[in-house]
Amino acid sequence: MTRESTAEGNSTTVSALACADLQKSFGGVKAVNGASFSVPRGTVSALIGPNGAGKTTVVSILSGALRPDTGAVTLGGDDVTKLPSHRRAELGLIRTFQLSREFGGLTVFENLMVAARRQAGESLVDIYLRPRLVTRRENELKERAAVVLEQFGLYALRDEWARSLSGGQKRLLEISRAVMAEPTVLLLDEPMAGVNPVLIDRIGEHILDLRAGGVTVLMVEHNLNVVEKICDHVIVLAEGRTLATGQMSELRDNTDVVRAYLGGVLDGRIDS
Repeated sequence: MTRESTAEGNSTTVSALACADLQKSFGGVKAVNGASFSVPRGTVSALIGPNGAGKTTVVSILSGALRPDTGAVTLGGDDVTKLPSHRRAELGLIRTFQLSREFGGLTVFENLMVAARRQAGESLVDIYLRPRLVTRRENELKERAAVVLEQFGLYALRDEWARSLSGGQKRLLEISRAVMAEPTVLLLDEPMAGVNPVLIDRIGEHILDLRAGGVTVLMVEHNLNVVEKICDHVIVLAEGRTLATGQMSELRDNTDVVRAYLGGVLDGRIDS
Protein backbone atom coordinates (compact mmCIF):
# COMPACT_ATOMS: atom_id res chain seq x y z
CA MET A 1 0.00 0.00 0.00
CA THR A 2 1.39 3.37 -1.01
CA ARG A 3 0.68 6.28 1.33
CA GLU A 4 1.67 9.93 1.31
CA SER A 5 2.11 12.33 4.23
CA THR A 6 -0.50 15.01 4.70
CA ALA A 7 -0.16 18.49 6.19
CA GLU A 8 -1.13 17.15 9.62
CA GLY A 9 2.23 15.39 9.89
CA ASN A 10 1.50 11.96 11.38
CA SER A 11 -1.65 11.18 9.38
CA THR A 12 -1.41 9.60 5.97
CA THR A 13 -3.59 9.25 2.92
CA VAL A 14 -3.73 6.49 0.36
CA SER A 15 -2.55 7.46 -3.12
CA ALA A 16 -5.15 7.22 -5.85
CA LEU A 17 -2.85 5.12 -8.03
CA ALA A 18 0.67 3.77 -7.55
CA CYS A 19 3.15 1.32 -9.02
CA ALA A 20 6.27 -0.28 -7.60
CA ASP A 21 9.27 -1.66 -9.50
CA LEU A 22 7.42 -2.33 -12.75
CA GLN A 23 9.37 -4.41 -15.26
CA LYS A 24 8.23 -5.26 -18.79
CA SER A 25 10.27 -6.71 -21.65
CA PHE A 26 9.36 -7.39 -25.26
CA GLY A 27 11.79 -9.96 -26.55
CA GLY A 28 15.20 -8.68 -25.49
CA VAL A 29 14.08 -5.07 -25.12
CA LYS A 30 13.24 -3.74 -21.65
CA ALA A 31 10.47 -1.22 -22.24
CA VAL A 32 9.94 -0.67 -18.50
CA ASN A 33 12.82 -1.21 -16.13
CA GLY A 34 11.92 -0.48 -12.51
CA ALA A 35 9.32 2.30 -12.76
CA SER A 36 7.94 3.29 -9.35
CA PHE A 37 5.74 6.26 -8.52
CA SER A 38 2.47 7.32 -6.93
CA VAL A 39 -0.29 9.64 -8.11
CA PRO A 40 -1.68 11.85 -5.32
CA ARG A 41 -5.44 11.74 -4.93
CA GLY A 42 -7.31 14.72 -6.36
CA THR A 43 -4.49 15.95 -8.60
CA VAL A 44 -3.72 16.31 -12.27
CA SER A 45 -0.40 14.54 -12.71
CA ALA A 46 1.74 14.22 -15.82
CA LEU A 47 3.90 11.34 -16.99
CA ILE A 48 6.61 12.77 -19.24
CA GLY A 49 9.86 11.64 -20.81
CA PRO A 50 11.65 11.32 -24.15
CA ASN A 51 10.38 9.05 -26.91
CA GLY A 52 11.02 5.44 -25.95
CA ALA A 53 10.98 6.15 -22.22
CA GLY A 54 8.21 3.60 -21.68
CA LYS A 55 5.33 5.98 -20.92
CA THR A 56 2.60 4.27 -22.94
CA THR A 57 3.75 0.83 -21.79
CA VAL A 58 3.48 1.98 -18.17
CA VAL A 59 -0.03 3.34 -18.80
CA SER A 60 -0.99 0.03 -20.40
CA ILE A 61 0.26 -1.79 -17.31
CA LEU A 62 -1.58 0.60 -14.99
CA SER A 63 -4.83 0.13 -16.91
CA GLY A 64 -4.49 -3.66 -17.04
CA ALA A 65 -4.06 -3.92 -20.80
CA LEU A 66 -0.57 -5.38 -20.19
CA ARG A 67 0.63 -7.60 -17.34
CA PRO A 68 4.04 -6.60 -15.91
CA ASP A 69 6.80 -9.18 -15.77
CA THR A 70 7.37 -8.10 -12.17
CA GLY A 71 6.17 -5.28 -9.93
CA ALA A 72 2.84 -4.18 -8.49
CA VAL A 73 0.01 -1.74 -9.22
CA THR A 74 -2.28 -0.42 -6.49
CA LEU A 75 -5.55 1.46 -6.90
CA GLY A 76 -6.68 3.34 -3.82
CA GLY A 77 -4.25 1.24 -1.79
CA ASP A 78 -5.57 -2.10 -3.07
CA ASP A 79 -3.38 -4.40 -5.16
CA VAL A 80 -4.89 -4.72 -8.65
CA THR A 81 -1.81 -6.13 -10.41
CA LYS A 82 -3.56 -9.33 -11.42
CA LEU A 83 -6.90 -7.77 -12.32
CA PRO A 84 -7.77 -7.43 -16.05
CA SER A 85 -8.60 -4.04 -17.50
CA HIS A 86 -12.39 -4.49 -17.35
CA ARG A 87 -12.23 -5.23 -13.61
CA ARG A 88 -10.09 -2.14 -13.03
CA ALA A 89 -12.60 -0.12 -15.04
CA GLU A 90 -15.37 -1.38 -12.76
CA LEU A 91 -13.31 -0.02 -9.85
CA GLY A 92 -13.13 3.40 -11.52
CA LEU A 93 -9.82 3.27 -13.42
CA ILE A 94 -10.59 4.45 -16.96
CA ARG A 95 -8.15 5.01 -19.81
CA THR A 96 -8.09 6.84 -23.15
CA PHE A 97 -5.65 6.15 -26.00
CA GLN A 98 -3.17 8.06 -28.15
CA LEU A 99 -5.39 7.47 -31.17
CA SER A 100 -9.09 8.04 -30.66
CA ARG A 101 -11.04 4.77 -30.66
CA GLU A 102 -14.58 5.87 -31.34
CA PHE A 103 -17.28 3.50 -32.59
CA GLY A 104 -17.54 4.99 -36.07
CA GLY A 105 -20.78 3.23 -36.97
CA LEU A 106 -22.58 4.67 -33.95
CA THR A 107 -23.75 8.20 -33.37
CA VAL A 108 -21.97 10.52 -30.94
CA PHE A 109 -24.81 10.00 -28.46
CA GLU A 110 -24.68 6.22 -28.81
CA ASN A 111 -20.91 6.27 -28.21
CA LEU A 112 -21.55 7.71 -24.77
CA MET A 113 -24.41 5.36 -24.00
CA VAL A 114 -22.31 2.24 -24.58
CA ALA A 115 -19.54 3.62 -22.35
CA ALA A 116 -21.72 3.82 -19.25
CA ARG A 117 -21.21 1.37 -16.42
CA ARG A 118 -23.92 -0.53 -14.51
CA GLN A 119 -26.36 -0.83 -17.38
CA ALA A 120 -29.46 -2.70 -16.23
CA GLY A 121 -30.17 -3.83 -19.80
CA GLU A 122 -27.08 -6.05 -19.71
CA SER A 123 -28.98 -8.53 -17.51
CA LEU A 124 -31.54 -10.86 -19.12
CA VAL A 125 -33.14 -11.26 -15.70
CA ASP A 126 -33.68 -7.51 -15.44
CA ILE A 127 -34.94 -7.26 -19.02
CA TYR A 128 -37.67 -9.88 -18.50
CA LEU A 129 -38.45 -9.55 -14.80
CA ARG A 130 -37.68 -5.89 -14.06
CA PRO A 131 -38.36 -3.97 -17.29
CA ARG A 132 -39.25 -0.79 -15.40
CA LEU A 133 -35.83 -0.83 -13.76
CA VAL A 134 -34.19 -1.17 -17.18
CA THR A 135 -36.25 1.70 -18.59
CA ARG A 136 -35.53 3.94 -15.60
CA ARG A 137 -31.80 3.25 -15.74
CA GLU A 138 -31.69 3.85 -19.51
CA ASN A 139 -33.45 7.19 -19.08
CA GLU A 140 -30.95 8.14 -16.36
CA LEU A 141 -28.08 7.30 -18.69
CA LYS A 142 -29.63 9.32 -21.52
CA GLU A 143 -29.88 12.33 -19.23
CA ARG A 144 -26.27 11.91 -18.11
CA ALA A 145 -25.04 11.49 -21.70
CA ALA A 146 -26.78 14.72 -22.68
CA VAL A 147 -25.15 16.57 -19.78
CA VAL A 148 -21.67 15.25 -20.63
CA LEU A 149 -22.05 16.11 -24.32
CA GLU A 150 -23.14 19.61 -23.38
CA GLN A 151 -20.11 19.99 -21.09
CA PHE A 152 -17.75 19.01 -23.90
CA GLY A 153 -19.49 21.09 -26.58
CA LEU A 154 -20.66 18.05 -28.54
CA TYR A 155 -24.39 18.14 -27.88
CA ALA A 156 -25.18 19.72 -31.26
CA LEU A 157 -23.37 16.77 -32.89
CA ARG A 158 -25.18 14.09 -30.88
CA ASP A 159 -26.88 12.53 -33.92
CA GLU A 160 -23.81 12.63 -36.18
CA TRP A 161 -21.92 9.46 -37.00
CA ALA A 162 -18.79 9.36 -34.87
CA ARG A 163 -16.64 8.57 -37.91
CA SER A 164 -17.65 11.89 -39.48
CA LEU A 165 -16.14 14.01 -36.69
CA SER A 166 -12.94 15.99 -37.09
CA GLY A 167 -9.79 14.85 -35.31
CA GLY A 168 -10.26 17.36 -32.51
CA GLN A 169 -13.91 16.43 -32.07
CA LYS A 170 -12.97 12.75 -31.88
CA ARG A 171 -10.51 13.63 -29.14
CA LEU A 172 -13.27 15.37 -27.20
CA LEU A 173 -15.54 12.39 -27.79
CA GLU A 174 -12.85 10.04 -26.48
CA ILE A 175 -12.52 12.02 -23.26
CA SER A 176 -16.26 12.55 -22.82
CA ARG A 177 -16.85 8.83 -23.29
CA ALA A 178 -14.31 8.16 -20.54
CA VAL A 179 -16.13 10.64 -18.31
CA MET A 180 -19.39 8.83 -19.04
CA ALA A 181 -17.84 5.75 -17.41
CA GLU A 182 -17.64 7.70 -14.11
CA PRO A 183 -13.91 7.40 -13.41
CA THR A 184 -12.31 7.98 -10.06
CA VAL A 185 -8.89 7.79 -11.75
CA LEU A 186 -8.55 8.79 -15.41
CA LEU A 187 -5.53 7.87 -17.53
CA LEU A 188 -5.16 10.14 -20.57
CA ASP A 189 -2.61 9.06 -23.18
CA GLU A 190 -1.49 12.22 -25.00
CA PRO A 191 -4.86 14.04 -24.91
CA MET A 192 -3.41 17.11 -26.69
CA ALA A 193 -1.85 15.21 -29.60
CA GLY A 194 -2.87 16.44 -33.03
CA VAL A 195 -5.27 19.16 -31.90
CA ASN A 196 -5.13 22.90 -32.51
CA PRO A 197 -4.11 25.43 -29.82
CA VAL A 198 -7.68 26.59 -29.16
CA LEU A 199 -8.82 23.02 -28.55
CA ILE A 200 -5.76 22.39 -26.37
CA ASP A 201 -6.95 25.16 -24.06
CA ARG A 202 -10.47 23.71 -24.00
CA ILE A 203 -9.24 20.22 -23.17
CA GLY A 204 -7.05 21.67 -20.43
CA GLU A 205 -10.09 23.41 -18.93
CA HIS A 206 -12.07 20.16 -19.07
CA ILE A 207 -9.27 18.32 -17.26
CA LEU A 208 -9.21 20.95 -14.50
CA ASP A 209 -13.00 20.67 -14.22
CA LEU A 210 -12.63 16.91 -13.76
CA ARG A 211 -10.14 17.50 -10.96
CA ALA A 212 -12.54 19.95 -9.32
CA GLY A 213 -15.18 17.22 -9.50
CA GLY A 214 -13.00 14.79 -7.57
CA VAL A 215 -11.40 12.83 -10.42
CA THR A 216 -7.68 12.07 -10.20
CA VAL A 217 -5.99 12.45 -13.60
CA LEU A 218 -2.71 11.00 -14.86
CA MET A 219 -1.84 12.16 -18.36
CA VAL A 220 0.98 11.27 -20.73
CA GLU A 221 1.85 14.54 -22.42
CA HIS A 222 4.63 15.99 -24.58
CA ASN A 223 3.38 19.56 -24.50
CA LEU A 224 5.36 20.83 -21.54
CA ASN A 225 3.70 24.24 -21.57
CA VAL A 226 0.40 22.47 -20.91
CA VAL A 227 2.03 20.31 -18.23
CA GLU A 228 3.34 23.36 -16.40
CA LYS A 229 0.01 25.15 -16.73
CA ILE A 230 -2.41 22.49 -15.45
CA CYS A 231 -0.46 19.73 -13.68
CA ASP A 232 0.09 19.63 -9.93
CA HIS A 233 2.59 16.78 -10.02
CA VAL A 234 5.00 15.49 -12.68
CA ILE A 235 6.71 12.11 -13.06
CA VAL A 236 9.69 11.86 -15.40
CA LEU A 237 10.52 8.52 -17.03
CA ALA A 238 13.78 7.76 -18.80
CA GLU A 239 14.87 4.39 -20.14
CA GLY A 240 11.91 2.68 -18.51
CA ARG A 241 12.54 3.88 -14.96
CA THR A 242 11.44 6.81 -12.82
CA LEU A 243 14.04 9.55 -13.04
CA ALA A 244 12.42 12.26 -10.91
CA THR A 245 9.11 13.55 -9.56
CA GLY A 246 7.95 17.00 -8.52
CA GLN A 247 6.48 20.18 -9.94
CA MET A 248 7.50 21.26 -13.43
CA SER A 249 9.21 24.38 -12.11
CA GLU A 250 11.40 22.19 -9.87
CA LEU A 251 12.22 19.67 -12.57
CA ARG A 252 13.51 22.37 -14.90
CA ASP A 253 16.35 22.83 -12.39
CA ASN A 254 17.07 19.11 -12.01
CA THR A 255 20.35 18.37 -13.80
CA ASP A 256 19.46 14.73 -14.50
CA VAL A 257 16.10 15.68 -15.99
CA VAL A 258 17.60 18.46 -18.09
CA ARG A 259 20.22 16.08 -19.44
CA ALA A 260 17.69 13.33 -20.22
CA TYR A 261 14.83 15.36 -21.56
CA LEU A 262 14.35 19.05 -20.98
CA GLY A 263 17.39 20.66 -22.53
CA GLY A 264 15.60 21.94 -25.61
CA VAL A 265 12.63 23.35 -23.72
CA LEU A 266 14.19 25.30 -20.89
CA ASP A 267 13.48 28.48 -22.83
CA GLY A 268 9.78 27.60 -23.05
CA ARG A 269 9.76 25.76 -26.36
CA ILE A 270 7.44 22.77 -26.60
CA ASP A 271 8.96 19.33 -26.97
CA SER A 272 7.74 17.37 -29.96
